Amino acid sequence: MEGSTSSAACPSAEGLSHQTVRNVVTTGAAGRRIRVRLTNSFGTSTLHVGHATVARQGSGASLESGTLRELTFSGRKSADIPAGAELFSDPVNLSVRGLSRLSVSVYVPGSTGPVTHHNLGMQNSFISSAGDHAAADGGTDYPTTTTCMMLVDGVDVVRGHGADGTLVTLGDSITDGAASTMNADHCWPDYLVRRLSRLPGAVPAVANASISSNEVLVDRVPVYFGISALHRLDRDVLNQSGVTSVILLEGINDIGAAGAKASDLVSGYQEVIARAHARGLKVYGGTLVPFMGSNGRFGGEYGSAYGEQQRQAANEWIRTSHAFDGVIDFDKALRDPADPAYMLPAYDSGDHLHPGDLGYQVMADTIDLGMILRK
Repeated sequence: MEGSTSSAACPSAEGLSHQTVRNVVTTGAAGRRIRVRLTNSFGTSTLHVGHATVARQGSGASLESGTLRELTFSGRKSADIPAGAELFSDPVNLSVRGLSRLSVSVYVPGSTGPVTHHNLGMQNSFISSAGDHAAADGGTDYPTTTTCMMLVDGVDVVRGHGADGTLVTLGDSITDGAASTMNADHCWPDYLVRRLSRLPGAVPAVANASISSNEVLVDRVPVYFGISALHRLDRDVLNQSGVTSVILLEGINDIGAAGAKASDLVSGYQEVIARAHARGLKVYGGTLVPFMGSNGRFGGEYGSAYGEQQRQAANEWIRTSHAFDGVIDFDKALRDPADPAYMLPAYDSGDHLHPGDLGYQVMADTIDLGMILRK
C-alpha cells in the first residue's frame, strides 16, 4: 500500500468522512475461511473503524446474495488502528476460489484525514453516500466509483490440503497490471494463479505486492508511487502470512525515472536476496522487459540509449550471477526477435513499456512451475 495523495479518481489525501468504502479484492488462493487486513500504515492519526463486512462481489457495488459476513476485531464490531499500524479481523467462514472477487466494506464514522491507499486499481471499488452502508447488499448507496483501494491491505485465505505457502510478487506497474483490461484480472500474477489452480495437489497462494512506478532503491515522490522495495520489503513481503518465496521484478523505474546504474540496482537486488534468504525464503529474479520506444511518453531514461545499456547490464547479472534461486526471463519472452530492444508488438499495450493482456499472459506462461514448486 502507498501513502495518501488525492486525484480525481482517489480522494485519499482528504480521506473519508462518515462514509463507507467498498473495496473489491481478488484472492490468490482457494479456501473456506478468510480474514481481512485493514491498514493505517500511512495515516497521520488513529483510524476509527465503525463497521466492516466482507462478501463475494455481485455486480459492481452489489454483493452476491447470502455471502455477507460481519467482520469483528478481537470480538468487537469496531476498532481503532493507530497511525502506522495494520489490523487483522477475526477469521470468518466464507468459501473462495483462486481469483474470487471479494467486496470488503469499511465504514468510518468520523473524518479520517489522509488514508492509506493503493493507487492503481485495475478493478473498480466504490465510495458510499454518507452513512454506514457496510451491510447493504445492493449498490445504490455507492454512487462514486474509484480506481484505488483504500484502508484494505489484503485478505488471508485459510487453506486446507491444497496449501503450500505463499509466493509474493514484488514489483512495479508491470506486476500491478497497468494497461491491462479493467475488471478482468489480467495482470501476470493473476494468470499465474490460473495456471497453479489447474495443478493437482498442493500449490502456493500468490500475493501481489506491486506498486505502480515503484523503485527498488528510492522512495519516490509523489508518495503514491510508494516507498522503495528495500524500505517496504519487511511489511509487503517478509511479514506476509505463510510466505515461502518471492518473485522480484523491479528496476525499470530506477533506470527510467532516476537514471540509476545497473551496478546500483545489483546492490539493491543483493540486499533483497540476502534479507529474504535470512528468513528462509526462495527468491526468483525476473529480467527487466524491453522498453525501447517508451521515451516519448515517459521521458527520462525510459527507452534511451543509456537506459537500454543499464537494462541489458542488469539483465545480464540476473541471468548469470546465480545469486537468485532461479531466473524468469520475462525479457526473452516479450522481446521482438527482429529488434530485441523493443517489445513484440503483439504483446505491447501500445506505450512500449507495459504489456497488454496477451503479454501479461505470456509472462505468466514463461514461469517454470516446477521451479517455484520445488522445495
